[in-house]
Amino acid sequence: MVSIKANFRHLFALLGVGLLFFQVTANAQTAGSPWKSQGVIHTSSSPYAKLHSVPISAVKMGEGFWAARMRTSVGRSIPTMLQLLEEHGVVDNFRRLTGRNKAVRTGPVYTDSDIYKWMEAVAFVLQSGDRPDLRATVDSLTAEILAAQEPSGYLNTYYVAERQAKRFAEMQRSHELYCLGHLLQAAIAYYRATGNRKLLDGGIKFADYLVRDFGPKKRPALTGHPELEMALVELYRTTGDRSYLEFAGYLLSGVERERLKLRDYEIKYMFSGKPFTSRTELEGHAVRAMYACSGATDYYLETGDGAYRATLETLWQDMVTHKMYITGGVGSRAEGEAFGEAYELPNAQAYTESCAAIANMMWNWRMLAATGEARFADVIERALYNGINSGMSLDGTLYCYRNPLESTGEQIRNPWYETTCCPPNLERTFAALPGYLYSTSADGVYVHLYHTSSLDWHLENGTGLKLSQETNYPWGDAVTLAVTPAAPSEFSIWLRIPAWTSRATATVNGEPAQGEPKPGEYLQIRRRWNAGDAVRLVFDMTPRAVVANTRVRESLGRVAIERGPLVYCLEQQDQAGGETIFDVSLPIGADAGKEFTVEFRPGMLEGILVLRHKGIASAKPLSAEPLYQPLERAKRRAGKEIELTFIPYYAGANRGSAAMQVWIPYTLP
Repeated sequence: MVSIKANFRHLFALLGVGLLFFQVTANAQTAGSPWKSQGVIHTSSSPYAKLHSVPISAVKMGEGFWAARMRTSVGRSIPTMLQLLEEHGVVDNFRRLTGRNKAVRTGPVYTDSDIYKWMEAVAFVLQSGDRPDLRATVDSLTAEILAAQEPSGYLNTYYVAERQAKRFAEMQRSHELYCLGHLLQAAIAYYRATGNRKLLDGGIKFADYLVRDFGPKKRPALTGHPELEMALVELYRTTGDRSYLEFAGYLLSGVERERLKLRDYEIKYMFSGKPFTSRTELEGHAVRAMYACSGATDYYLETGDGAYRATLETLWQDMVTHKMYITGGVGSRAEGEAFGEAYELPNAQAYTESCAAIANMMWNWRMLAATGEARFADVIERALYNGINSGMSLDGTLYCYRNPLESTGEQIRNPWYETTCCPPNLERTFAALPGYLYSTSADGVYVHLYHTSSLDWHLENGTGLKLSQETNYPWGDAVTLAVTPAAPSEFSIWLRIPAWTSRATATVNGEPAQGEPKPGEYLQIRRRWNAGDAVRLVFDMTPRAVVANTRVRESLGRVAIERGPLVYCLEQQDQAGGETIFDVSLPIGADAGKEFTVEFRPGMLEGILVLRHKGIASAKPLSAEPLYQPLERAKRRAGKEIELTFIPYYAGANRGSAAMQVWIPYTLP
């Protein structure tokens, strides 16, 4: 057996920051190996999926915004996170069950899931290209983990010994099925990367135990933290065994409320325990709700159940019209890590857990597969560039559990949390990004996200296709695509026109493309494509001043600044005059966007585009003014003109603790 700790000594040497992922052509990858053709979610045979994922292996990331982020994750985040998981006894929790050490079980009840998410992150890395060092580490971890599996298939490091009698007896909090879900997702991702079934067979053994002994007329089952639902649907897609899909439907049906004696507040918090199709709003724990929605969308993609489709639309509308932050984050309340009421979107007290933004992206990816509608891709982009990207420091070693939109300078980035769900979740998201750029449909190919990259895949009729993107997105405004079909072919390319742009232009071989590029929609270009054809998109990236619905009380009288897909913020150390950012306002004219000066600073925060704008600072600190005063006196408040410098929200809190805010008070001429 390869030693995990021996592998540690080699990881830092082998995982250089200069490494990008290797690419194997799609034809070589898939020949005789259908597991290599499966995407992040495998929707190729899903009868109610309009779009079908392409495998990560079919996409090679070129240099650019996300390639740099992925290098950092692979070179710094993944190895340091495994080191921390070892130091905090997460792997020892398994070793103690096999007698390899006598360590006391450490960490919360759900700790097993953290190592599974880390393994899934590595599996996605391996789908972009083989890394023998990483394979050896995962194989060794697999052996350690499966050695602790019981003959029945049960595998959990918490409900053993003195706690064994409580197995499946406290499902509202036990996370047994949550951990199983992450085990299955890691196992499926690793199987798709390597063809190695060892971890997958171990996960199937536990899943079969569950399906055999639980369900209607058997023992009741509940996912206190939804996650297993989407894992079971993915297991069905991978194996073809319909019992996994049916068990996912059973969990979503919420039929066990009476047998498990669930209380209303528990059902609300868990977002499980009552029929999914009876829900009309998002409530309770934000991550649990988003994972439940993801699983329900997966279930719809396989069954076409109209009640699920209607409920998903109702819940999505509730989120985007009432409960989602401008960053794509969700979950307003620290208490219960929960959704608040409609328009309850505080800034400094925003919880917006990194995992919740990731779950929002996961759900919208599935809704996009179901519909092919750009509104879901717009949410994916908003969450990815802002609420997700902010969760990991630029050097890849510090993490945000919560992502507030305002801070007085408190420390929000840490290398470790006792609840370690967010760091490996971020790592698996970044590693999987190549699988989110493109999809296919019966009529052609969709381009969802823009980044220098190449797709080497095929149309659904079997015709080989290469697409190459060149862009400096999100800093630059142009995207060029080179189209190379294996033979001249008629098909459609759908290009997402982001909802944030006021206008866009599209040309094919220098001539205007047919159809009007409409923000918030896909532009369909259907023609007979030949090798050497080129498409060029140009977006209006003028900065935008955005206001919230006036029922969002905390942001009333304030604006947020956006450019392209990025939300911007003020951070204290960038303000040359030294005035506190809480004593400034932004004078907004009739054409607010054109009043900004745009400047790219390659040496700042690993290269960012900053925005500068005239601001007004109070002549004396607002903290020196009365708590209440007549309106007339406040109107006569003296101020001085200063320059304000805005940076992308994701880049905040990377230079030590500092005051920060997204929503800035504004004045009109």
